[in-house]
Amino acid sequence: MNISFTEKQKKYITEQIKSGDYQNASEVVRDALRLHEFYRHKVIEELCVEIARGWDAPLSSKSVQDIVKEKQSAYAKRNKAL
Repeated sequence: MNISFTEKQKKYITEQIKSGDYQNASEVVRDALRLHEFYRHKVIEELCVEIARGWDAPLSSKSVQDIVKEKQSAYAKRNKAL
């Protein structure tokens, strides 16, 4: 299997090997794939929990547009604070 990396990714892999945490590029990539798999499963599990909460929650008087506006406002405030 051949895999192409960007220069930034190559640099990161090289730095990880130089740090002594990994012996070679294959170890770095295998570890990254394990972390990706763990993260992906965790995100899916959390989404399923939130979907279940939504289905079980009482009905809201808010419209979809109201909810979107609230989320956009909260997002804008959070980014402004950073």
